[in-house]
Amino acid sequence: MPSFHTQPREGQNFMLPRGEKEFPYFVGIHSLADMATKEDRVCVLNILGGESTTVTPISHEYSGGNIVCGVMPGRSGSVMKTKVGDIPVYNNVLEAINDGKRFNVAVVYVPPDGVKDAVIEAVRVNPDLKKVVILTEKVKVKHARMIRQYCQWRGVDVFGANCLGIGDAHNHVRIGGALGGNAPHESLVPGSIALYSNSGNFTTTIATYLLTAGWGTTVSLSSGKDVYIHFAAPEFTHAMHNDDRSKAAVMYIEPGGYYEKDLVFQKPVVACVVGRWKAKLTRSCGHAGAIAGSGDDAAAKERWFMEKFGVKAIFTPETPACSAKGAVVTNIAHIPQAMTSVMMMNGIRPDFEPRGNLAPKCWFFSPQDIELPKELQLPVVEALEPYNQQIAALGRQVGAIFPRQPMKDCSGASRMDAATQVSQLHGVSVLDAATHTLEENLVLALIREYPNAMGAAMANVAMNAFVNQSGTTGLLAADAAREAGSSPNVVLSTGVAIVGPNEVKPAREAVQAFIDLFGMSGMTDPANLSFDLQPVLARASQDGIRERLVGSKSGKRGKAMLTALENRGCKSVFLEFLKALTDGVDGGLRDSTVLAAICCHLGWRPLMKRRLSVTTMLAMPWHFRIFSTLVGCVVPSDRQDKKAFQGVDNGELMDSWSFTETAFLALLGRRPTEEELFGFSVLVGLLVTNGPGTISAQGPKGAVSADGPMDPGRIQVNKGYIGFLTHTGYAHGGNGYEAIAFLMERFKDSGLTDPGNPNHGLNLDAMAMAFATEYKAYKAKAKFAGSMDYAKIPCVNHPVFKGKPENFDPREVFVDNLFKGRKSYNIFQDFYHRLVHALFKSGISTNVYCVNVDAVIAVILLKMLWKPYANGEITASALESAAFTTFLFGRMIGSAAEIDDHTNRGRDMDTRTAASACSFVS
Repeated sequence: MPSFHTQPREGQNFMLPRGEKEFPYFVGIHSLADMATKEDRVCVLNILGGESTTVTPISHEYSGGNIVCGVMPGRSGSVMKTKVGDIPVYNNVLEAINDGKRFNVAVVYVPPDGVKDAVIEAVRVNPDLKKVVILTEKVKVKHARMIRQYCQWRGVDVFGANCLGIGDAHNHVRIGGALGGNAPHESLVPGSIALYSNSGNFTTTIATYLLTAGWGTTVSLSSGKDVYIHFAAPEFTHAMHNDDRSKAAVMYIEPGGYYEKDLVFQKPVVACVVGRWKAKLTRSCGHAGAIAGSGDDAAAKERWFMEKFGVKAIFTPETPACSAKGAVVTNIAHIPQAMTSVMMMNGIRPDFEPRGNLAPKCWFFSPQDIELPKELQLPVVEALEPYNQQIAALGRQVGAIFPRQPMKDCSGASRMDAATQVSQLHGVSVLDAATHTLEENLVLALIREYPNAMGAAMANVAMNAFVNQSGTTGLLAADAAREAGSSPNVVLSTGVAIVGPNEVKPAREAVQAFIDLFGMSGMTDPANLSFDLQPVLARASQDGIRERLVGSKSGKRGKAMLTALENRGCKSVFLEFLKALTDGVDGGLRDSTVLAAICCHLGWRPLMKRRLSVTTMLAMPWHFRIFSTLVGCVVPSDRQDKKAFQGVDNGELMDSWSFTETAFLALLGRRPTEEELFGFSVLVGLLVTNGPGTISAQGPKGAVSADGPMDPGRIQVNKGYIGFLTHTGYAHGGNGYEAIAFLMERFKDSGLTDPGNPNHGLNLDAMAMAFATEYKAYKAKAKFAGSMDYAKIPCVNHPVFKGKPENFDPREVFVDNLFKGRKSYNIFQDFYHRLVHALFKSGISTNVYCVNVDAVIAVILLKMLWKPYANGEITASALESAAFTTFLFGRMIGSAAEIDDHTNRGRDMDTRTAASACSFVS
């Protein structure tokens, strides 16, 4: 039967040191030497709880098997397995005692509301119990008071709450929590420094830091920092003075409480006072007790200790202010040097030679293309076992692996700012996207960054090479849908349906071949042609990869693509590899291989930096083919043949046209002017996304979710685009035509010939006021008849941008200023600005409405189409179709990003709505 020391051992004298007052309350432990001893025996309450199951076995093993039992209601007869034997589990403390278990320490892992009853019950039924260590955080203050009162009455010392317990390096004993982590012997090294800390984790950290200056520890006490600290700084200081092993102490102090104010030290102390930033907090942040009142903030506590030590400044390596009594630091990294300086003034040398140092020991280092100063270019050291093996395996990983989670109404690609209504795609606002071309935004959607000029040129070749759909099943299907009167989104869906997995299989296999060849070659920048291709070429021949990339017949389109890339001045390691691969070999490059090379060039840098996944790289050719198909199927088969698209030679498209120009050509049958190209790019850029909640984003996300993204190989990318297309319509996508129709009605008899000429000769104010007067009478008549279902004016007012004397949609303002900066005039946008003022002047509105961003889309497109419309070259129906299709061109960019994002991050069927959230309507 163990004997438990509750009184001073023979030969020990616990007289209070000079200056210390006698405690007006019970304190049973008068020396740190008795805080965690080899004789202590422990019972763990809630032993099979989540935290205890990780921590308790390590404490038991480190301490030589000091835990005699544990309790957990309903688990009697269970055991906790450890390397030094099983720990029996009982329903309650009384059952353990009745079974002959004897212990003097209770460690408490019970949830907060149960701590009071658990502690009082353990003390009540066990007269041998002398120490209680409470690890639970957020114990109610009123419960802490009851625990304190009862344990004082029964003569029991309480530690915590919200602490990590006690560790004695000399006795090789750990009681309570995870001091020292999974290897306590590494940080709890015998020495002469006692350690008191309000922070559990920093207790271990400080002990480890002290080793770098040659100082070990006696007792490390994690005091906890709930509002009520039971064994606090006064009790620790008293016990430290009576411990002959402890020559000095480190105290880590947080704001809140007056525990340290009246301390009197008889041994040197280094006080680390932290938390100046918490001075202005009105509620706890972190530890519940670390919130200061009027005089117990960090600054006040710094002053307390500085007065005790007789120093006038904080200790830093640059200004080592200290005395023989101690030093005050505010950075834990300064503790070792401060301790050495203070101890030298007392003639005391470190316990042993320094172990390690505090220099950063980076296991990883990636400057992320940032040119850092020398001081920040840190060396990389090999990690400890087993982390070095894991890091080595990570080094062999190609590309990013994103964590999976339910992605219903979530996106890692897009978001909308509710305050500004400005959406973003991969961190780029649609306002910025409006200043980029269609092809640049398409690449952004997939590789999460914009391509440089050469990358954009390569993307143009890739998409223009496949835009001609003449003779394809997809175009025949699109023509049939068009003939049947289907809307543009349905027409394009039929064409995209044909671009299935078999259609793009060779290109995807070629991408995989490039990753296999170059993934571990050390090549990070495919634009750097100094890369040595010989080892890669040798491997390509040995592994049979050459046969997978090179066709047996001459590939006309593949050859034309290479020629176009050369004509555009595109240079890439992948292109050089293809040239070397086919040099002196019969046959030719497949167009799918060249497409794969372009995709790899565009995505290689982010892939190597693990910003992009292999899954994305393998899908890129599929996306590119779909982009080409969407634009190509806009043009009926009678306006494209094997050699030309809308009358433009295929080779010319690849050689010199941007994909933005090609999309404009598909819509309007001609190459745009520079001004029209800019306007069209702005229009498409504004439309790329409206966040994951919009209907056109929900469609592709649902399509991916239904296929099962947890097996990315099953995802049919073309089905994702069909999901996007079927989730657009005349209300979402085609509604842009409402504003065009409104403007056409206003200007149909005006004689307007050039909407870009500011000297148009029209009185826009009079036109606006005439409509306002007409609309006011119409609205009044409708209300008089009892109808509230009257026609609204399209593109004025907004539910967010309202309530001020004059209101503005910041998106419309941005675009307006963008065009004004180019001295580009648009009569339709000018009219809208005058219209909202006319509505106010006529009394229709109580303030000046904003012109919303939808008007921008309408006025840009109508400006482009006005002349052919006024000349009778296109019909109103064609205008509506063009408006709808332009929306689809823009939104296919955001849909590409959502499809890729959901494939990488989503879970199977994660967009479904729970049955409990659905309702039946009769």
